[in-house]
Amino acid sequence: MTGQWQELGTPGGIEAYVHRPAGEVRGAVVVCSELYGVNGYVRGICAELAGLGYAAVAPDFYWRDARRTELGYSAEEREAGLVLMRALDRDRLVADSAEALHLARAEARGRGVAFLGLSMGGHIAVRAATALRFELAAVFYPGWLLNSGMPLVGPVPPLESAERIAANGVYLLGFCGELDHILPPAEWQAAEQRLAEAGVSHELVTYPDARHGFACTDRPADHHPAAAADAWQRVHRALGELL
Repeated sequence: MTGQWQELGTPGGIEAYVHRPAGEVRGAVVVCSELYGVNGYVRGICAELAGLGYAAVAPDFYWRDARRTELGYSAEEREAGLVLMRALDRDRLVADSAEALHLARAEARGRGVAFLGLSMGGHIAVRAATALRFELAAVFYPGWLLNSGMPLVGPVPPLESAERIAANGVYLLGFCGELDHILPPAEWQAAEQRLAEAGVSHELVTYPDARHGFACTDRPADHHPAAAADAWQRVHRALGELL
């Protein structure tokens, strides 16, 4: 099977890149991308998930401003991604996540649904968990969990509403590198405390000597093979147990 783009709801509305398993379906995963859009790295993750039996749905969260954005990791492309990211709106992201979840539920064929988020997408997955019911949020180096400052976050950062994650029954599995310049250790520790206080079932993992983006093979300066391998192993185990 190969992935393909399809509309999620209203004609002319949000699209997602969807990769379906060739055989038995073990559940579905909504893949929320980095600020670089649904690029080759994200589509590769979708293919890997489909190979494991999970229908993968990667929403194009930038669709209102630029369709099917696919950026690389150069400085210039990062700046282009930042422009698009700063235009995102919290409430629209929740609405788009709900559309993706609706399709994922149909694709899961009675099994569970996970949100898998990478950096910006990790933030989106955590935000979705405060508003929607699904089984697992697996997030790699998610930013702005406890601080606001841009439309993407809104006036209330997601972990201020962590009790809603607990109420929605979402298990939160998170990964961060010790050297992450966007999500420093003190903030990651504060996130751990907030989740515990709110009664969220969770596990947050920190990898020594790993940077932001450590899981991305297309970013050789940041990629940390051992950390990435361990994180993906944990994700696969959680998918198998919870979906």
